[in-house]
Amino acid sequence: MCRNIRTLHNFEPPATDEEVQAAALQFVRKVSGATRPSQANRDAFDRAVAEVAASTHRLLDELTTTAPPKDRETEAAKARARAAVRYA
Repeated sequence: MCRNIRTLHNFEPPATDEEVQAAALQFVRKVSGATRPSQANRDAFDRAVAEVAASTHRLLDELTTTAPPKDRETEAAKARARAAVRYA
């Protein structure tokens, strides 16, 4: 389930709201053990996703680095190459 959570820091262009939201959703799913919460837990689940996303935005805004930003396409190509070796 958490394989969808990717590094969001130090990319050009920066992480989008959708990427942060997706990472927050995956985190809450993993922690709660539910991919889709029951109706009784929906409000708590949605609130947790919103809080994790807000915390992630704050974290990304406050992190600093001297490393040059990474290119998304280059990193994606590296990941595909690693997967090809792993699953070949």
